[in-house]
Amino acid sequence: MPKPTILVTGGAGYIGSHTTLELLLAGFTVVIVDNLCNSSVAVVRRLRELAGPEAPELHFIQADILDRSALDKAFAAHQPHAVIHFAGLKAVGESTRDPLTYYDVNVGGSIQLIRAMQKAGCHRLVFSSSASVYGSTPKIQPIPEHLAPSPSIASPYGKTKAHVEDLLQDWVASDAQVGVTLLRYFNPIGAHPSGQIGEDPKGTPNNLMPYLAQVATQTRPYLPVFGDSYATSDGTCIRDYLHVVDLALGHLAALRDLQLGVCEAYNLGTGCGTSVLELIHLMSETVGRELPYRILPMRPGDVKELRADPSKAQAKLGWVAHRTVKEMCEDTWKWRTLNPHGYETTGNAHEH
Repeated sequence: MPKPTILVTGGAGYIGSHTTLELLLAGFTVVIVDNLCNSSVAVVRRLRELAGPEAPELHFIQADILDRSALDKAFAAHQPHAVIHFAGLKAVGESTRDPLTYYDVNVGGSIQLIRAMQKAGCHRLVFSSSASVYGSTPKIQPIPEHLAPSPSIASPYGKTKAHVEDLLQDWVASDAQVGVTLLRYFNPIGAHPSGQIGEDPKGTPNNLMPYLAQVATQTRPYLPVFGDSYATSDGTCIRDYLHVVDLALGHLAALRDLQLGVCEAYNLGTGCGTSVLELIHLMSETVGRELPYRILPMRPGDVKELRADPSKAQAKLGWVAHRTVKEMCEDTWKWRTLNPHGYETTGNAHEH
């Protein structure tokens, strides 16, 4: 019996593309809805190539989640069994400069998506949330799910994620025929082992690993390290890095376990911490030379340590992150060397 169709908003983006590939390999038909604001239509072609000729269909619709008529059309045409919702804006710094746009897209777009789901009778949703909902001063490390939402969320970006979690919980509370899973990621890095899909930020990278990868290819002269006097082993911040393929497989585990009448939250992380200097060292080993960095003053709002407690996902979803930080570095480097300028974009996207 063929598996059902899954609609993936933001499916051409970094995490969305890796999840789409794992869905195809698992036998699901996939419909990507993406406005390509932070991605490329070249991703769709590469996903088809990676999935192979025996894979189910992959449909692509270039549309914005704020475009309700486009969403209604997509649901009517493809009748998805469930939705995985990645689409949204994600730059913390930008969100502080332009909070209204972040609320408009991340919260308003999610409302439009839920309305379209209601109209189409689609009742299952997996939401791409974030560890940012735990705020800037988590009291426990590693962090358990019950600490969210935090009153100390620092950025409008993090607040939009918390707002969407709230509205999804309220939606489930109002309708026992709806099921939602909230996935709170920690720090996804890496790329597909083929080197064909990976993180391709537009402009200056906001995250450590893509910036470090650009230093490795000498696109940028050095990595700025913000602070080296934290109360950690080497004075730099510690983060829970997670391979993007493990993260993608976490979405499949959540999809399989999704139950109607329930809104459940899960951390997706390894539970292990890696400092900024440790990551630079591992990436330098991978590249084969010392990557330059400069110590700069601490940034306001940076937390010394963020680690997930992933035990709930392990126990209830049967999901475990297997890949090492070294593998994350190796796969990032392969992606970067094969695609020094990211994806090549030609022509306009269209529905097919």
